[in-house]
Amino acid sequence: MFQDNPLLAQLKQQIKETIPKKEGSIKATEKGFGFLEVDSKTSYFIPPAYMKKVMHGDKVVALIRTEKEKEVAEPDELIEQSVERFIGRVKMIRDKLNVVPDSPQLKDAIRAKTQKGLSRDALSEGDWVVATLIQHPLKGDNNFFCEISEKITDANDKIAPWWVTLAKHNLPNQEPAPQPSWEMLDESLVREDLTHLPFITIDSESTKDMDDALHTVANEDGTFTLTIAIADPTAYVAQGTDLDKEARERGFTIYLPGRNIPMLPRELSDDLCSLRDEEIRPALCCRVTLLADGTISEDAQFFSATIKSQGRLAYDNVSDLLETGSCEKWQPSEVIAEQVNALHNLAKARMAWREANAVTFPDRPDYRFELSEDNDVVAIHVDPRRIANRMVEEAMITANICAGRALREHFGFGVFNTHAGFHPEKMADAIELINGHGGNVTAEQLATIEGFSALRRWLNEQETTYLDNRIRKYQSYSEIGNAPAPHFAMGLDVYATWTSPIRKYGDMVNHRLLKAIIRGEDAAQTPDEMIGEELALHRRHHRMAERDVADWLYVRLLKDCVAEKTTYNAEIFDINRAGMRVRLLENGAMAFIPAPLIVDNKKRIECNGDAGTISVDGVKEFQLGDTIEVVLAEVKEPTRSIVGKPTREFAVIAEKVEAESAKSE
Repeated sequence: MFQDNPLLAQLKQQIKETIPKKEGSIKATEKGFGFLEVDSKTSYFIPPAYMKKVMHGDKVVALIRTEKEKEVAEPDELIEQSVERFIGRVKMIRDKLNVVPDSPQLKDAIRAKTQKGLSRDALSEGDWVVATLIQHPLKGDNNFFCEISEKITDANDKIAPWWVTLAKHNLPNQEPAPQPSWEMLDESLVREDLTHLPFITIDSESTKDMDDALHTVANEDGTFTLTIAIADPTAYVAQGTDLDKEARERGFTIYLPGRNIPMLPRELSDDLCSLRDEEIRPALCCRVTLLADGTISEDAQFFSATIKSQGRLAYDNVSDLLETGSCEKWQPSEVIAEQVNALHNLAKARMAWREANAVTFPDRPDYRFELSEDNDVVAIHVDPRRIANRMVEEAMITANICAGRALREHFGFGVFNTHAGFHPEKMADAIELINGHGGNVTAEQLATIEGFSALRRWLNEQETTYLDNRIRKYQSYSEIGNAPAPHFAMGLDVYATWTSPIRKYGDMVNHRLLKAIIRGEDAAQTPDEMIGEELALHRRHHRMAERDVADWLYVRLLKDCVAEKTTYNAEIFDINRAGMRVRLLENGAMAFIPAPLIVDNKKRIECNGDAGTISVDGVKEFQLGDTIEVVLAEVKEPTRSIVGKPTREFAVIAEKVEAESAKSE
């Protein structure tokens, strides 16, 4: 056999070594061919035959050949495999078991076998499964091959969006197991009895895990005394126990459209720790004075207590009362009305202080899915951020500033939320962009909280959000760490959350440290360095899962809108060389508008991702932050993606046509 001839193999190897090579990442297309992307500006065409050896996202070394007078890349060596564990659907081909990956870039069925313990007979066409890639052509194997380790759900299960998404991100699909009984720990704390005070909770009407209650006194001198009471799960969950470790592994309660998966057992989150009205509950509290201008005093005191909420209030009812003067569904007692009014005035003072001295952001609505009993999408409701939401938000921000100060001054460590402002290596580009659009900033100014906050306030005053959208790519990401540091994005010198301990593990850690301060301890265990990275990773996966489920539900809801030619208002939030991404303001769905659906002649259109603009015939027509009218061109159920098209049409400029005609002649 020629292929077994060592001399021939050696000759082939010598020839291969003379061929230029490039390292890059594989980008697959829907048409079977692909590209080797070497950097942001350099790519090489990969013919369909060569794409059979790789998957989208693989990092490879490729041979650069000239075929039919065109440079092409032939993947030759695998550096990093992009796919290992993946989600897919069962497909039987000639009675052979295959899996089709659930990915827009991975369409080909992959031959499969089942892992020991999973019967092939348990699988049917279209079932959702978890699989692992165990063979790759660039590793010397003939073809791709995978092993199915788990069946997620049946092909037509309406709850598939949730189960499949959770499996995709390797997240739990149910709360921790309950315990036979719950006993409060002996923490050597004296709990102050505050059951006589009229604490109130303000949440959504459907909320069960109520973790904050508030008591406000409007003093005669114009100051306010605010007492924040927070649910106390660490009164039941000791550090280092199995339940504590499981809470850390989860990081947060998972909130998905239509359902949530608690970080703690529901007996704790929805019952024993939830600050229900007329129920006595343990709480960790902070009492602090706020001046008439909204300044937070340095007199914050943390203490343990027992409280009894005397009013379970709903955001919409409180907002209706304060915004219109009446609420048909609800009328507060005199005592509760006094609490609402005092908190309202405190929040107005704090909002004014933050608008003048820190950073505030324009309110964006929340989009809420209404589901039927069998998990069909009935409607999407737009919930604006109203005054009651802001009242609670200001109280929680105040509480977290106080915790940040206490942990910084007492221990010098804790779990802190931080933001470093602009990336140092991107500072010069940011300054050039800002000053080129009417700003007047320096690197020295933007390196301070005061300077960064002043910039944010200036951006809020601009007529459009174009510049705000542009500078985001020059900014750092928010981080979680165990050392105190500023939070530039909020305009604060320190910030440590402790107000959602039944939903966030980092808040549980801070609870234990605050209790050590209450006990008068001078030393405590520093949160390990990995906790910030762990929490950030959990948060990222949860946000991706929330988005993935939402995309699935949007496709279900909007699939008939293409034929109906429904018109939507949409905000442009991203522009790249292929087109633009928009958010439909009526329901929050995201859609992609490819350049050919704006203008079908690619010579007429330029999509400039760096500048955040799209030009047609040399004239800027779209930019980041613009609101435009769109219709849906396609709703793709297999990939859960929506393709849009602007309603605006661009006529060919006569002079340009004549010039092009003359040039061609």
